[in-house]
Amino acid sequence: MRAAVLVEAGKPLVVCDDVEIAEPKAGQVRVKVKHCGICHSDLSIVDGVFPAPMPVVLGHEAAGIVDAVGPDVAGLAPGDHVVLTPLAPCGSCYFCVRGEPGVCVNSGSITTNALPDGSTGLSRGGNVVFRGVGLGAFGEYVLTQASGAVKIPHDVPLDVACVIGCAVQTGVGAVFNTARVEPGATVLVMGLGGIGLSIVQGAVLAGAARIIAADPLPARRTAASMFGATDVLDPNETDVVARAQALTGVGVDYAFDAVGRSSLIEDGLRATRSGGTTVCVGAAPIDQNITIAPAALFTITEKKLLGCTLGSCNSLREIPRLIALWQSGRLDLASLVTARRPLAEIDAAMDDLRAGKGIRTVLDMAA
Repeated sequence: MRAAVLVEAGKPLVVCDDVEIAEPKAGQVRVKVKHCGICHSDLSIVDGVFPAPMPVVLGHEAAGIVDAVGPDVAGLAPGDHVVLTPLAPCGSCYFCVRGEPGVCVNSGSITTNALPDGSTGLSRGGNVVFRGVGLGAFGEYVLTQASGAVKIPHDVPLDVACVIGCAVQTGVGAVFNTARVEPGATVLVMGLGGIGLSIVQGAVLAGAARIIAADPLPARRTAASMFGATDVLDPNETDVVARAQALTGVGVDYAFDAVGRSSLIEDGLRATRSGGTTVCVGAAPIDQNITIAPAALFTITEKKLLGCTLGSCNSLREIPRLIALWQSGRLDLASLVTARRPLAEIDAAMDDLRAGKGIRTVLDMAA
């Protein structure tokens, strides 16, 4: 199949047509990828911020059509339209049965860049190729566990539905599942890319009374206002923590770091009220640490700091719910997609992301 392969961090991706993909084994499906969004986590691996085994096919925000199913697969058949998820829930592990799908045993696939059994189903010239960030969708086909492909109605456009796979699932899920924001709450969102703007939308859906959104890029602040933010701040001109405290009187109920930066997590801890919650949504570089000082003050103020993987979502439940919200007009997916490019232009798309141009670029795998 044709795919974009990262051979070495810091180098351009290689678009080639000689990547081999296996037939689906028991419990697996193969999906023909139609569209795939580009996420900052992909860029972090390309730029060497996150280590990953090489060579690797990245891409984890995708939608497509089922091509083949392996033995023991129920509920999916060739021709079904699906949204793919980088964290295919097993449904039966210690964590899943306790309602914690974000730390399902299958979540390790995001960091191992392999299927749970250690295989990848991808090769090139007889050598293993890894499936990046739990999926590997910068190619014409994906091999995944059946629970990693969630069936959607045929009339849902796949170029819009694909952003649910990561950005929307993560952002809205962080509000609904991780933080559990309640009606009337006050919220601070730091970083307004695809995930941050999805957090804004999730906060609106949750009934938050005040949604403060911060980003240095004017176009993203404008988008946040369109999506429902009540206050937008330029962190280069405004002390976000002080302003959030002034707007609320006591500090926000919930703060979300949608960038993945330890300094923003610490800002969130300072911006929240006593008893407030800070959620780490973006994936910070592995060499960054969080400092909580003084620890005694954190204790007596009863503040909370939560990690969040893929919005703490069970994708089998979350993706249909998000599709239903989109169908009812309560969730805007199309406005998150600000550019479309063919796979051959993937490096240009990565450059756009580095420059903060647009919100989400979606690759058209057939173009």
